[in-house]
Amino acid sequence: MTKIYCARWVLPITDGPIRDGAVAVEGTRIAGVGPRAEVSERFPSAEVEELGEAALLPGFVNCHTHLELTAMRGFLEPEEGDFFAWLRKVTASRNERMSSEDLYVSAAWGAVEAARAGVTCVGDASDSGAPVMRALRDAGLRGVVYQEAFGPDATVAAGQFDKAREKIERLRSGETPLVTLGLSPHSPYTVAPALLEMLTRFAVDERLPLMMHAAESEAEQALLTEGGGIFAAAYALRGFAFDAPHTTPVRHLASVGVLDARPLLAHCVRVDGEDIRLLKEHGAGVAHCPKSNAKLGHGRAPLAAMLEAGALVGLGSDSVASNNVCDLLEESRFALLASRAAGETVAGGRALDANDALRLLTHGGASAMNMRHATGSLEEGLEADLVAVRLDAAHQTPAYDPAAALVFSSSGRDVLLTVVAGREVFRDGRVTTLDEEDLRARLLDAARRLAGAA
Repeated sequence: MTKIYCARWVLPITDGPIRDGAVAVEGTRIAGVGPRAEVSERFPSAEVEELGEAALLPGFVNCHTHLELTAMRGFLEPEEGDFFAWLRKVTASRNERMSSEDLYVSAAWGAVEAARAGVTCVGDASDSGAPVMRALRDAGLRGVVYQEAFGPDATVAAGQFDKAREKIERLRSGETPLVTLGLSPHSPYTVAPALLEMLTRFAVDERLPLMMHAAESEAEQALLTEGGGIFAAAYALRGFAFDAPHTTPVRHLASVGVLDARPLLAHCVRVDGEDIRLLKEHGAGVAHCPKSNAKLGHGRAPLAAMLEAGALVGLGSDSVASNNVCDLLEESRFALLASRAAGETVAGGRALDANDALRLLTHGGASAMNMRHATGSLEEGLEADLVAVRLDAAHQTPAYDPAAALVFSSSGRDVLLTVVAGREVFRDGRVTTLDEEDLRARLLDAARRLAGAA
């Protein structure tokens, strides 16, 4: 059965905009993209859906998030001025106050929010693993769940590696064509170099996508480059010294072989020209999380410099515990405005524009996650991951240019339709795959228990 979606604009991203365009979907894949008349002629017996004054574009790729933390939206505000205290509260709250079912409900509600906002693919960093994989499967989203691993004490690296390997082996059975497993050595400051090398070799041998938080904060930089700061002091209190490499986080990852695995690196706020060159040279992806970086006071990643160098950059919301919303249209606008406010330019002195922003949240994200074979643009043969966004609301009218209207005037609340692998997971104002009211009640119950224990 073929279905044709028609809209005022079709934005393939890897090609120019199409006025009065159409996208034909057969099964899980895109069968045709072009002007409506041409697509209709190719598929004369197809069912046709008229979306009207809207833009059809590839589904949004959220390269970096933590869906299991959705129940903590706004819960950590008092600690946001102290990153170390913020991290401790996240960890303690998740590990001590949330059951496996709470984590599932939290992740499933995050998936609901994502689907409503046009996100079709997520790169999720997860400590719990199985509940998040289940939530993505139930929601019908595409994603890679990167199972986190920790271990800053080099003296117990072998034992920590065994634990991580056992977790991965248990989770393998939960993979599907849409939801796959990855590995996330959490960060250069929470994983000892010896453990990092072991985890990287394991990921390469097992063909597991690799993801890390990297070059995110001043505290991380102090530990890696100087062997000092708050993380070093905390580790000393626990009775061990962290083996600091005395170089930047990105150079450290290059020296221990992580970059050879073409990892996805979240944040990359504190990177210099040599770091960016290494990222490009190794084909590493970057999940740019501008709102989370700003909210936690970490600074601003050099987006234009990374793009100018040819690095693979996508957008990430990070968790709603540090961003408060999963809305990639809003994230793209923030990224663009922050870049312009800093006076960043690319070749020819050009400031980043709305087309750059749309590329970041679609094609760029898929490239950063090594998923261009499946998603990221509207091209015949790719998976049918697409989103329709209205363009006729009061805050969007008049819409002279669809890209500008999407980035500067729109948000996730303007999404009309979200399709993943040909399946409509959000339409007519509701998620079709999950019982939102039941999930809402269960999430609020988990939140009350979190608040009561605070």
